[in-house]
Amino acid sequence: MSAPTQVALDAIEVVADGLDHPEGVAVGADGTLYAGGEAGQLYRIDQATGAVEQIACSGGWILGLALDCDDTIVACDPKRRELLTVTPGGEIAVLSRGTAALPLTNPNWPVFSDDALYVSDSGTWEGAEGRIYRVAGDGTTELWTDAVPRFTNGMALNAAGDALFVVESTGPSVSRVPILPDGSAGAPELVVELPGTVPDGLAFDEEGALYIACYRPDRIYRLDRHGDLAVVAEDYQGTVVGAPTNVALGGRDGRDLFIASLARWHVGRLRVAVPGLPLRYPSLRSIRGRR
Repeated sequence: MSAPTQVALDAIEVVADGLDHPEGVAVGADGTLYAGGEAGQLYRIDQATGAVEQIACSGGWILGLALDCDDTIVACDPKRRELLTVTPGGEIAVLSRGTAALPLTNPNWPVFSDDALYVSDSGTWEGAEGRIYRVAGDGTTELWTDAVPRFTNGMALNAAGDALFVVESTGPSVSRVPILPDGSAGAPELVVELPGTVPDGLAFDEEGALYIACYRPDRIYRLDRHGDLAVVAEDYQGTVVGAPTNVALGGRDGRDLFIASLARWHVGRLRVAVPGLPLRYPSLRSIRGRR
């Protein structure tokens, strides 16, 4: 398809309002929408009605979310410095605190592949100490790579399942990290540099284009598979798209781009031309550590 035209802000509708500065947004296997709040709230959102239900509260701060096939939510809580699981009924448990040598300091975003759970830890803002862990369903945790360390942030798995695309917010850039046949990480490959921005979240569509949400400025890009970068949405006032930290594709036909605005109190929705890349929803319980 041709490069998308930047949309007018009135094309973005509010799906759910009254949230506590949502940073992460995710779509479950059944299409249900989830978001987190800055006081540890975990929200379940009905896309059709906009009804919001708070199903749990960690008492910390919920950033990235991922769901398995059983609707178990994996949530990053940097205030608690823990990776949590939340059942559909709202029961919270600690899945990982990192490793003994490298405990979690700023867990930010989780991603499922078919047989693994990857979790980014951003580290401190200018510390260049970010890393990615691989976590098993029993909580066994190993360092997967520390080769993309500049505030390691949002991640997305490609269609082939053989690479993680990773944001370095203080790069500012996006890199591709190969997943080698033995499950280890290959050498990172630069995908795009984004000077003058603070990229945060990623989502793929079916054409292999990558949506990149930026905390600063209030902007969302689409990078197509040929490397052409286009602005999809921008809000200099930061009222409709306010610090859009993360995005997720879903909806009845996969063409709803859900936008979490950390600086506001809502999740927005923008209709796009190409459906989202289907996510992987394995059972967390079935994921084992590398052998």
